[in-house]
Amino acid sequence: MAPKLLVVGGGKMGSALLTGLLAAGWAAPGEITVSEADPAQRDRLAAAHPGVTVVDGPVEAEDALLAVKPDVAEGVLRTLGAVGVLRVLSVVAGLSAQRLEAALPPGRIVVRAMPNTPALIGAGTSGLSGGSVANAEDLDWAEGILGAVGTVVRVPERLLDAVTGVSGSGPAYVFLMAEAMIEAGVTAGLTRDMSRQLVVGTLLGSARMLDETGQDPADLRAAVTSPGGTTAAAVRTLEFKAVRSAYIEAVAAAVERSRQLGR
Repeated sequence: MAPKLLVVGGGKMGSALLTGLLAAGWAAPGEITVSEADPAQRDRLAAAHPGVTVVDGPVEAEDALLAVKPDVAEGVLRTLGAVGVLRVLSVVAGLSAQRLEAALPPGRIVVRAMPNTPALIGAGTSGLSGGSVANAEDLDWAEGILGAVGTVVRVPERLLDAVTGVSGSGPAYVFLMAEAMIEAGVTAGLTRDMSRQLVVGTLLGSARMLDETGQDPADLRAAVTSPGGTTAAAVRTLEFKAVRSAYIEAVAAAVERSRQLGR
């Protein structure tokens, strides 16, 4: 019996989405098959997800989630087309729907998306765009998969590189900031455990305020920044060190790299 979903690529993103889908109850373990080339990773996936079939090559299926490296994606798609896959949700960075479709038999459906790793805990954020033959039903199908592990934003395909730079790579920016804040707390005299608790709690609370109040980040920042106070001194230092510009340039670099991967 063909699986409900064939996950092709069990690396970081593929395994994160697999874990999130199973945790959300999108499918039972026996309804998902994972195709992974690396033997050690196959063993890890099989041990982590009892009941999930883990194989070393594509098997017959109608629907597939493509989560492989860009340099092998088109070759893998040609194999998927040969085993009868009709619809593909690609989370491969940079490769356009046009290129992906060209590697499949005519009429096969491609939906592109860029999720991020918090999908592992059901808190992912994904940008989603349909290929040339994808219809509303296909987009709903893809959103059903990604929506099981977080938030989905539909965008024109030309903006998926920007999605990659902002949210696809975004968790790394937040983790880097958390590292720095924890280290700063330790330098100021806190134990590492104390500092970690304070930083994680602050990030969680701040994100909830952004989400639940709907206020502009600048307004929320201003509300915390009393004239002549401690926060004003800190923000002045961050602006002097061009942290805002560094974030803008970091996102731009990720966007450009995504474009390069697709060339």
